[in-house]
This record gives sequence, structure tokens and C-alpha cells, in this order.
Amino acid sequence: MSFLSLATKRFSCRGYSSKPISREVIEQVLEAARVAPSAVNAQPIHLIVITDVSLREEISSCYSRPWLASAPVIIVACGDHSISWRRADGKDHCDIDVAIAVDHITLAAADLGLGTCWICKFDAMKCSEILKLPSYVSPIALIPLGYPENVEKPERHTKRKSLNEIVRWNKF
Repeated sequence: MSFLSLATKRFSCRGYSSKPISREVIEQVLEAARVAPSAVNAQPIHLIVITDVSLREEISSCYSRPWLASAPVIIVACGDHSISWRRADGKDHCDIDVAIAVDHITLAAADLGLGTCWICKFDAMKCSEILKLPSYVSPIALIPLGYPENVEKPERHTKRKSLNEIVRWNKF
């Protein structure tokens, strides 16, 4: 499959089968995150893979939608601000580095027939407490991972702006 076909195939899945995912398949997805680029190769990424049912339910309570608990795996993508690169003006690139890794996760998962969804609107403080994260590590995204069930790619995923609306050549 071409990269553009894979990128087009991927969508935010909000319904998962209870079918378990083998550790080998999960590790293939995680390997895609491991090889993701990061600013100055700092790799400020921590991925917490949650397969335990009770812990998945607890993490799901950080989000307002019940469908999250149906995923057999939840990956909590965290950023380590103590090692992330900062630009000369102080901008911390931690969230950007984690976002690149999460994008690799979502594409690798789609390539393997798995569904994912970026979840950024969650109670990060509660999530930090549940996982007992150190103060310099922040949860940036929750990524449910599972085999899609009873879902179709939403139409909004096919509605994209034209290149003319998003691309500027040589000036704004």
C-alpha cells in the first residue's frame, strides 16, 4: 500500500472489538513510535501501554466518552519535559515530538488493520495521578488501540481542504 493510501485509510475509530491484540502486534505499533524523529534526537517520549482491565477503566474515567473503555489497549503518550529540546526563544518541542510519535502509532496501527483515535481532551491531572507520573512527565494523548467494530469511516474524515486553501508558495 502506498503511503498516501495508508494515510487516507486511517481515521479516528470510536468502536472496538473485544478481540485481544497480541503483544507482538502491539510491539510492532510501538516500534513505529520508537523510530519517529524528535528535535535534536532527544526522544522525550514515554508510552504507557495499558492492557489491564481495571486500569483501562480507571484511565477511561479521565475522558467523558464511554467508548474509550471498549478498546482492549490504551496507550498513554507522555512527554518528558526534563529532556525535551527548547528553541532559543524557550519554546518546548516536547508536545511536537510526542505528536510525531503518536502519528507513527496511528499509521502503523492502520497498516496492521487496527483502529486508533487521538484523544487530547481528557483530565491530564487525573491521568497523571492514576499513573503516578513524575512532575516533569505529562500525559499528552490517550490512544485507544483495537480492532474496529461496528464503525465506518466518518464522512468528515473525507472532507479535506484543497491544496490551494492550505499551501502558500514563497509568501503568505
